[in-house]
Amino acid sequence: MQTLSSLDYAVIFAYLIGTLGLGLYIGSKIKTGSDYFLAGRRLPWWAIGMSLVATDIGAVDIIGTGGAAFSHGLAVGNFEWIGCVPAMIIGAFVFIPFFWRSGVTTIPEYMERRFNVSVRSALALCWIIFMACNLGIMLLASAKMMSLHLGMSVDACIYLTAVLVGIYTISGGLAAVVYTDMIQCIIMIGGCLLVLVIGIIDVGGIDEFQAKIRERELAQKMEPVDGVAMEQAPETEEEDLLHTSLILPADADTPFPWTGIFFGLALILSPAYWIGNQAIVQRSLGAASEFEAKAAYVWGALLKNLVPVVVAVPGLIAFIKFPELTDGDQAFPELISHLLPVGLKGLFLAAFLAALMSSIDSYLNSASTIVSNDFYKRFYRRDASDVSLLMVGRVVTFLLVIWAVGFSFFLMNRSEGIYTIFQTLMAFFQGPAFALLITGLLWRRATGIAALTGFLVGVCFSITLFALNQPDVYTALGLEPLFQISEPFLYFSIWAFVVSFSLIVIISLCTKPEPKEKIDGLVFSLQPQRGEA
Repeated sequence: MQTLSSLDYAVIFAYLIGTLGLGLYIGSKIKTGSDYFLAGRRLPWWAIGMSLVATDIGAVDIIGTGGAAFSHGLAVGNFEWIGCVPAMIIGAFVFIPFFWRSGVTTIPEYMERRFNVSVRSALALCWIIFMACNLGIMLLASAKMMSLHLGMSVDACIYLTAVLVGIYTISGGLAAVVYTDMIQCIIMIGGCLLVLVIGIIDVGGIDEFQAKIRERELAQKMEPVDGVAMEQAPETEEEDLLHTSLILPADADTPFPWTGIFFGLALILSPAYWIGNQAIVQRSLGAASEFEAKAAYVWGALLKNLVPVVVAVPGLIAFIKFPELTDGDQAFPELISHLLPVGLKGLFLAAFLAALMSSIDSYLNSASTIVSNDFYKRFYRRDASDVSLLMVGRVVTFLLVIWAVGFSFFLMNRSEGIYTIFQTLMAFFQGPAFALLITGLLWRRATGIAALTGFLVGVCFSITLFALNQPDVYTALGLEPLFQISEPFLYFSIWAFVVSFSLIVIISLCTKPEPKEKIDGLVFSLQPQRGEA
């Protein structure tokens, strides 16, 4: 990866200039706040769907998914197949068209209409804290990978990424994000597909690929244990070969047991992400019609079925080719180094940069939308004009870029687990936020005081569970941990959801119902009219 030719650099340069040019061109058409935050509600379904995929799969995800497949097998693909597709299809036909018809700009805005301003503020605050911190984390993690592959310093990569993404996001808002994401999605999937095809050919075709996976796993099972070599290969059934299994036992030595995947990911984290994450939903709120909003999610779900194939399977190819490799996160880079010729390395690095930029620009734009609409307009200047909101949105986006750069430098010399910790931050409030969303949208009896209490208690409960899972806490107190959970965010999000949901139901039944005239058009059983605000 570090032996790039002039042609490789030319491909990368052409991609960066093209992305920047497209973003600036779109920015020249932006005249109002509605244009900036919702692209004037003119976005087509095909562009939104590709933007959804590009936003969800970042540069770190490409490396990490390939590495997880190398270490644990194809079960990591369930994060896309089980963890995305069902929630996207349900969202397409239930939640997304409902939000589009209601005319809101943000999910917290809907929460104020349905419940009260306290619920809106609490949810918006959680999202802005997560997004602001995650911007710095994504910028630093991506800069470290760029530094490794391009031979530049981490500092230079942070500044380069911030400038490129910042310029076109500040200029063009959501429209620039969606259309550049569309190009980035094509390049990202194309680059990973290129690695997949060349890798399959290199190992001898599909049949040979499957046979070598089995041979490699059997060889791995025969590796010496405590210095003692096994005399013969163990009698292993096909289902015992975990690298090709999609469903793994609950007691398997893996971070992806079926219990965590199904109960934690598919039932809680995934729907909370796809129907309640502002960075995701905002695209469909800018769709040109209700049909476009629905079709975007269906199109994105179809593309999502392809993602594990082009990202996880290369990790299995590396599992065959590099048995001596100990760090799974090096699987994808090793494949690039050994398989791709001059010029094609540059194409893959362009795909890598595309994945990097698509995640950062999306969170940058959505964080700006929340600050501008849920805090500035709601509490400081309620009569702000559409033109003034455009200026505020661009200023906030610029300040968020500065924050992200500063925060990434602050984290640079911290412990290696910071990225994982801040990814876990989303799980702190996603379960409670999902309980808030489905009770508010699907149950007319839910009340404001119940929603606020359930949400806040649920967030505190999930944070408490996380703390109880940290052995360092008990070591400092001289106590034994109450329990230990592998990949805890897949589990404590379940209990946080259960606590929040239960409290919302119980307190709602004990408090006065919301007036019918207040919730008319805001609950799924009372369908709003098109364009109703």
